[in-house]
Amino acid sequence: MADSPPRPIPPYVDIRRSKRRKRTVSAYRDGERVVVLMPDRLSAAEEARWVETMLQRLEKQRSRSRVSDEKLLARAHELACRHLPEVPEPASVRWVSNQNRRWGSCTPADRSIRLSTRLQSMPSWVVDYVLVHELAHLVEPSHNAAFWKLVHRYPKAERAEGYLEGVSAAANLTLDDF
Repeated sequence: MADSPPRPIPPYVDIRRSKRRKRTVSAYRDGERVVVLMPDRLSAAEEARWVETMLQRLEKQRSRSRVSDEKLLARAHELACRHLPEVPEPASVRWVSNQNRRWGSCTPADRSIRLSTRLQSMPSWVVDYVLVHELAHLVEPSHNAAFWKLVHRYPKAERAEGYLEGVSAAANLTLDDF
């Protein structure tokens, strides 16, 4: 039995062919679009099959991330209850891959917190520190004395700050505060 013909490529997919790329195919999300990078020599049928494969892989990654985001929200709630009981409940806490100059960010107006995916490979106490840091912004938007007093309720705050400074220095990064 012959393979069924591949489905048409969705309009939100950008295909970028390269003569320098010999064997590998990769894909990434760019906002609402998906960019698929592939060798120039692939046929139209191979291209369509690879696009379908890469879309499935990205969806699998996204579904794993959703579970991880749920765990991150639960962890933020636990840390807030333990160290910052006066902090309002965050509306959302999620991992993001577009933060290259920050470890995390918070928008107090909508109570959303975002953590850089670069933190995923770090010890849990460092991730917890960044969560506490961002949770404190729900009460104190600026990095004033009252803000730092809240952050330093986390017992490993100084240790985590040193760890993040060391990572930044080793990578030669000039990072914003958090």
